[in-house]
Order: sequence, then structure tokens, then C-alpha cells
Amino acid sequence: MTLTRWETYRDVLALQNRMNNIFQDFSRGNSGENELVTAAGFVPPVDIYEDEHKLVLKLEIPGMRQEDLDVRMENNTLSVKGERSFQIEGKEENFHRVERRYGTFYRAFTVPNTINPESIKAEYDAGVLRLELQKRPESKPKQIKVNVGSARELNNNQTAAAETAKTA
Repeated sequence: MTLTRWETYRDVLALQNRMNNIFQDFSRGNSGENELVTAAGFVPPVDIYEDEHKLVLKLEIPGMRQEDLDVRMENNTLSVKGERSFQIEGKEENFHRVERRYGTFYRAFTVPNTINPESIKAEYDAGVLRLELQKRPESKPKQIKVNVGSARELNNNQTAAAETAKTA
């Protein structure tokens, strides 16, 4: 019987390579490698943060033109889609590497009911699309004053104030 040494790192790398090949084949489709450069979609990264007045989304989409972007709000869903075309400045066979992603993208976000859909602002600067969604005034947090003292003391003070008001 022959013993085979188990090498965890090598096995994990083999599994990772197999998974990468599966997903590359899936995104490539049946058309081959050249199709990947011109038609494969991409998913731009997004940062989302919120304060008491607004919800802000920042999508990183460098190289896009304003006319290639479509931002819509429909049924509490904010959708952003666009297309970045592969611009060939020289012969295609002169490229050594093409790592930037081209093609279409689509991102959709469910927006809470606290957002006013009429107040959405969109700005595009330095490759970042910034979407600012204002909250409705009734949904903003309200400060509630807290009285200090026990409930019994508060009731006694209110009773004393009422009796003073009657005698005055």
C-alpha cells in the first residue's frame, strides 16, 4: 500500500483554480475570450451611508459618460444602469493585458418608505456617482425631553401644583 502525503495548501489552490475556471466560463459564455473583453458586464462597488437627514450611495464607475448612465426610482426601488464601451485606440492584438471591465452594469437598491422620492439628487465627479436621497420630515428623529425624578415625585409635584392653582 502506498501512502500519499496530503498537502492542504496545494489542494486549496487546486479547488480555487477549478472555481475560477467555472466562473470564467460562465461569464465568458460560448463565444470565447474576445467576447469577454467587449460584452461582459461588471458590478461597480458601492458605499452606502445614512444620517438623520439623508441616505447617500456612492458608486465607483470611472470612465463613464453622463449619457451612458440611467438612474431611476420606481416602486421603492432605486436602479442604476449603464454601459462602458471598450475603446480601441490601436490594434486589438497589440494589447498585452485588459483588466478593466467593460460592458453593461445594473444595480438595484430597495429604498425605505422614509425616503422622499422627489428629492433624489445625482452628481457624477471623478468617476464616482453620488446619489443623495433626502428623508421625509416626519421620519426624522425627534428629541424627547426626559424629566428627572421618580414617577411618584412627578405625580406629587403635579398634584401640589394643581392644589396651589385652586387656592390661588
